Amino acid sequence: MLLAVDIGNTNVKLGVFDRDRLVATWNLATDTHATTDEYGATLLNLMDREKVVPSEVTGVVLCGVVPPLLHTVVQLCAKYLNTTPLIVEAGVKTGMRICLDNPREVGPDRVVGAVAAQNLYGKPLVVIDLGTATTFDVVSDEGDYLGGAIAPGIGIASEALFARTAALPRIELVRPKQVIGRNTVTAMQSGIIFGYIELIEGMIRRIESELGNKVKVVATGGQAYPFAEEIPAIDVVDPNLTLTGLRLIYEMNR
Repeated sequence: MLLAVDIGNTNVKLGVFDRDRLVATWNLATDTHATTDEYGATLLNLMDREKVVPSEVTGVVLCGVVPPLLHTVVQLCAKYLNTTPLIVEAGVKTGMRICLDNPREVGPDRVVGAVAAQNLYGKPLVVIDLGTATTFDVVSDEGDYLGGAIAPGIGIASEALFARTAALPRIELVRPKQVIGRNTVTAMQSGIIFGYIELIEGMIRRIESELGNKVKVVATGGQAYPFAEEIPAIDVVDPNLTLTGLRLIYEMNR
């Protein structure tokens, strides 16, 4: 079995594969203060509940954007799984050419998602990750990673509006019935929800115009499903996209 670990700014997502079948997934809060033993005890408990035997995990692959936690997970793998993980970073085979001014700048999770989307859904494509940040990653018809765009995530935008203004409240991020808000809460919900819908739709249009092609649009991340219901241009929602990409990259580097 293979354990795949995606260390994000807000959550750590883990998945166990039996060959190419994803048999269990878990989400843990990203906590740079948690110790190796704390994460290890949690992981062993979760594995036990899903009947995953730790000794049967013979490989680990991980990517992350939180360097302190990478070290914690590497130690966890050595202590509790008796294995050394493959870390997706510069020099690891991905099967994808990175066409950036400085390829080392791109977050490994973005490349991993693009690798999975290309293998599962074809190309050209755009991967939209609606998580802590809202990212757009573009893969060409030739299978090259061209780059993309980064915007604040909807949660960050909502919290900033509350934190940086004196009179606006913290709100629940739900779709209002109409664009024209009749009170402060619905006005904020309209601006954030419908504003992000327009952001996503507009970015897709601009990317397609720049490429000169229609693209497959794959969404992932915690906010993917609500927005996919509102945006016809989103073709696929895949919450486990990064885990699948990690498995594919692991297999390329065996």
